Amino acid sequence: MIAPASQVTSEVGRLRTVLLHRPGAELRRLTPRNNDELLFDGVPWVARAQEEHDAFAAALSERGVEVLYLDRLLTDVMALPPARDEVIAAAIDDPRLGATLRHATTAHLAGLAPQDLARALVSGVAHDELRGGRGLAYQLMSRGEFVVPPLPNLMFTRDSSVWVGDQVAVTSLAMPARHRESALTAALYAHHPRFAGVQQLYEADLEHLEGGDVMALATGVLAVGVGERTTAGGAERLARRVFARGLAQTVLVVPIAQERATMHLDTICTMVDADAMVMYPAVAHDLQAWTVTAGDAVPDDADAAELAVSGPQPFLVAAAAAMGIDRLRVIDTGLDPVTAEREQWDDGNNTLAVAPRLAVAYERNTVTNAALEAAGIEVVRIAGSELGSGRGGPRCMSCPVLRDPLP
Repeated sequence: MIAPASQVTSEVGRLRTVLLHRPGAELRRLTPRNNDELLFDGVPWVARAQEEHDAFAAALSERGVEVLYLDRLLTDVMALPPARDEVIAAAIDDPRLGATLRHATTAHLAGLAPQDLARALVSGVAHDELRGGRGLAYQLMSRGEFVVPPLPNLMFTRDSSVWVGDQVAVTSLAMPARHRESALTAALYAHHPRFAGVQQLYEADLEHLEGGDVMALATGVLAVGVGERTTAGGAERLARRVFARGLAQTVLVVPIAQERATMHLDTICTMVDADAMVMYPAVAHDLQAWTVTAGDAVPDDADAAELAVSGPQPFLVAAAAAMGIDRLRVIDTGLDPVTAEREQWDDGNNTLAVAPRLAVAYERNTVTNAALEAAGIEVVRIAGSELGSGRGGPRCMSCPVLRDPLP
């Protein structure tokens, strides 16, 4: 039997392949004037951010992980007319642009070589970079304004796609600054030979759903956070689809606070072993979960299937029951409230498991990392002083494509 090239059934199975995006020129577009709109808390030092990301990728490679780079795959598919047409159409789908400027922008992008087109789609196209710009909307723009905005959040590859079993969900990103990221990932999965034959589980035009809110707690068991970025409707549709396709039997829907510090479920907890997670102490015993399973009726339209919903229960209780274990261990960080809040803000709970009991974490979260090690988790420390300005840690910056199944 041939092993699958793409499959994820847990958060902690040995990581074999991961999709990353090395930050580049798009970060150089950030200014004090636009960083809030583009979802960054500051203006990062780009060269240092690249060094930190390179060290992150190297740490994974040294442990046997194949690293795929999103921009390189995107360059490959930009040689294919159907893929080019899709991403160019997404780039000009902007109410700020009148018909004349949309036409001029289409002509500009269509005339670029594959590598240049991939770069323009990621780093954006400013007013004074557009060849043949014309029309009223163009005339009223300032020189530094973006006709095609940059995508500085693209390095958080977890959010725009997530694998469930051997299928990929291209997600529907909630914030306007990130909408176009899903068009790029959709083009990769639809057109790159590496993903030939892969079935897409979700689409970008559906209810908001982001990968940072989706966790594979165990084979057949998903947790989905509902808060600032993922809606209850998105969780509901994902549940129906994974049930219809036999990818899961239980989905735990977990409401989280709708604020930037807890924008995704993985900002407050991540799995570090098959039965253990690190969790922000302030919410550890307050999180609730609704347990969702398939209903009895199986209609022709899977998106209209009845769901069985029970709860709420404490998240840790519901998770253990769904996973078939006595209890889900929580790493007791023992943090005082101030330190806990600081390290949660600095993505201390946003770890990436490379294997059971082996996790990558930001080095700055010293107390959390020490608690992980005291609990038997080996911690691979990486720098993140610049990468963290976009509010994302190692899990946010990685989209696992292939993990070994747990025994």
